[in-house]
Amino acid sequence: MTVTGTQAPGEPEQLALLRPAVRRTRRPSSGGTPEPATDRPVARVVLDVSLPHLDRTFDYLVPTELSDVASPGVRVRVRFAGRLVDGYVVERVEASEHAGRLAFVHKVVSPELVLTPAVHALAREVADHYAGTEPDVLRLAVPPRHARTEALEPETPTEPPLRPQVDSWARYRDGAFLLDAVHHGTPARAVWTSLPGSTWPGEVARLLLTALAGGRGALAVLPDHRDVERLDCALSELGGADHHVVLTAEPGPAERYRRWLAVRRGARRAVIGTRAAMFAPVHDLGLVVVWDDGDDLHAEPRAPYPHVRTVLQLRSRLEGAALVVGGLSRTAEGAALVRSGWARSVAAPRDVVRRVAPAVRATGDDADDGRDGRGVHARLPTLAWRTAAEGLQHGPVLVQVPRAGYVPGLACTRCRAPARCAACRGPLGSPSGGATPACRWCAVVAASWSCPVCEGTRLRATAVGASRTAEELGRAFPRIPVRSSGGGTVLADVGPEPALVVATPGAEPVAPGGYAAALLLDGWALLSRPDLRAAEEALRRWLAAASLVRSGPDGGRVVVLADAAHPAVQALVRWDPGTFADRELAERAELSLPPDSRIVSLTGDPSSLARFLAAADLPETAAVLGPVAAKDEQERFLVRVPRASARQAVDALRAASGVRSAHKESGSVRVQVDPMEVG
Repeated sequence: MTVTGTQAPGEPEQLALLRPAVRRTRRPSSGGTPEPATDRPVARVVLDVSLPHLDRTFDYLVPTELSDVASPGVRVRVRFAGRLVDGYVVERVEASEHAGRLAFVHKVVSPELVLTPAVHALAREVADHYAGTEPDVLRLAVPPRHARTEALEPETPTEPPLRPQVDSWARYRDGAFLLDAVHHGTPARAVWTSLPGSTWPGEVARLLLTALAGGRGALAVLPDHRDVERLDCALSELGGADHHVVLTAEPGPAERYRRWLAVRRGARRAVIGTRAAMFAPVHDLGLVVVWDDGDDLHAEPRAPYPHVRTVLQLRSRLEGAALVVGGLSRTAEGAALVRSGWARSVAAPRDVVRRVAPAVRATGDDADDGRDGRGVHARLPTLAWRTAAEGLQHGPVLVQVPRAGYVPGLACTRCRAPARCAACRGPLGSPSGGATPACRWCAVVAASWSCPVCEGTRLRATAVGASRTAEELGRAFPRIPVRSSGGGTVLADVGPEPALVVATPGAEPVAPGGYAAALLLDGWALLSRPDLRAAEEALRRWLAAASLVRSGPDGGRVVVLADAAHPAVQALVRWDPGTFADRELAERAELSLPPDSRIVSLTGDPSSLARFLAAADLPETAAVLGPVAAKDEQERFLVRVPRASARQAVDALRAASGVRSAHKESGSVRVQVDPMEVG
């Protein structure tokens, strides 16, 4: 949106304040007044200012001496409200709609074109979708400048690779069709459920190389660096290492900027990386892939809190690229894309699934019997104990534990009420065997704890962490090495020899040829979380671990300690995440819960929230739920709205943020659209 000489509706004060500021910011020059450029002398600039009421473009004159370098996409510095601020030129035009005098562009920071029209359009769409500002999105999309890196010789573009063979994609219904569509540049959209095993990196690599062979760019976003490394290896093996770049935080700012510039300049047409790579400026983008879209690492923790899946959906539409949402499991959001007809389901037939999946059995987990102090024999039912012992005769055995630490959660032995800190009401935990319980929030030691409900003084474990599990298993299997993966020490892989590998979810190392067996402990702890996605997340974590186990015909066995009747457990036993996702979607629709509706979380102090909601012209279909207590004496409201009127509600919240910003109201309100956790 461009600032003009007429006031926008509802903004009586803003431009009246801006006009004198604009007059004061004419670029000083020792040689007199600068002359405007003769060709398109007006630059429209997005300022790096996050105030919601300034979320628009501003017009500046381009002096003659900067005309050749002040091109759309470059970084500039301009004067605004009496100070120099950074920004990006997004357009050059012949005249401004602003009736007053314009300030001159103060400086072109660099002639490098860093903001492409496609990324600029995407940033605007993301800001509107998430009730945020475009400058906040651009901070996520465009990395900081590294001058010496820009001065390096540009890399040479590589020739497109040959189209890879279909290979394992032939196992999926419509798999070959999907690759053919990607090769020919058709904007196909698919929700893909990968088969278990370690084949998914090669399958994603074939997708990306197929797009490159068809002359289009490709982008894949994965949750963490371990997934990126596996895909990087697969791409290098199939197509060589000179067709793609890896964009993650690990290489450091200079190297990351060098790789980003290689993409921006067209030297590399394929990008793989973690969350920030979703905005990579890939030329002629033909394919975007998000792997494991249910992982919360795909949710950006900085404003406006975009999710990778949604950003790539928007990007697919804006740039006409194919979209693949893939994973071992399937989210309710993925099921909704299929149900709406916007995407097609790509999954293997049941006979193929049975041939490659491990055999899974469930056993009820009696939490009391499992924590009576008799050690691992009491914690592991006979089935789990026997599965581990038999598996160790043939190779490594994976043990997944929901939590890290020793005893992450404690409760009163008498009444089972959760043990809370007397100082801050945070949860108590025990860092090691024999250690005095301490608060997991403020670290205050609870030396003389007593239950506020029943006045009991004895504590029991509500969950046993990975550290204690490894300790117990070491005593139970004294001749078998026990390895731990999680927290600060995450293993990428383990050897094929017998070993017990205790890992937290997401930190499971890969074993060559697969694990002989896996034990998924404390399933009740995952299923009982007070969160909308608890069951979906439990199944996602179980499938990720179980997929590392050998197939059933090859002897692979998995035991999950959870209620066998629970739908998520049944989905694991049958290896049927698609049906479970459809069921989750139907149940949420009956209750008007996401993704059938959209949720906006509003967090702030009570007075700020009250003023904010009063200023927001929400549609009649919006339901305001709350408030509930949040941290630091704040409150939280949830705004629930049907998808049909969601954009109207989001626009109303953006407008209310602009009013607060323009009036410089005290306090703050955090607006988060579609939060991952709704508890």
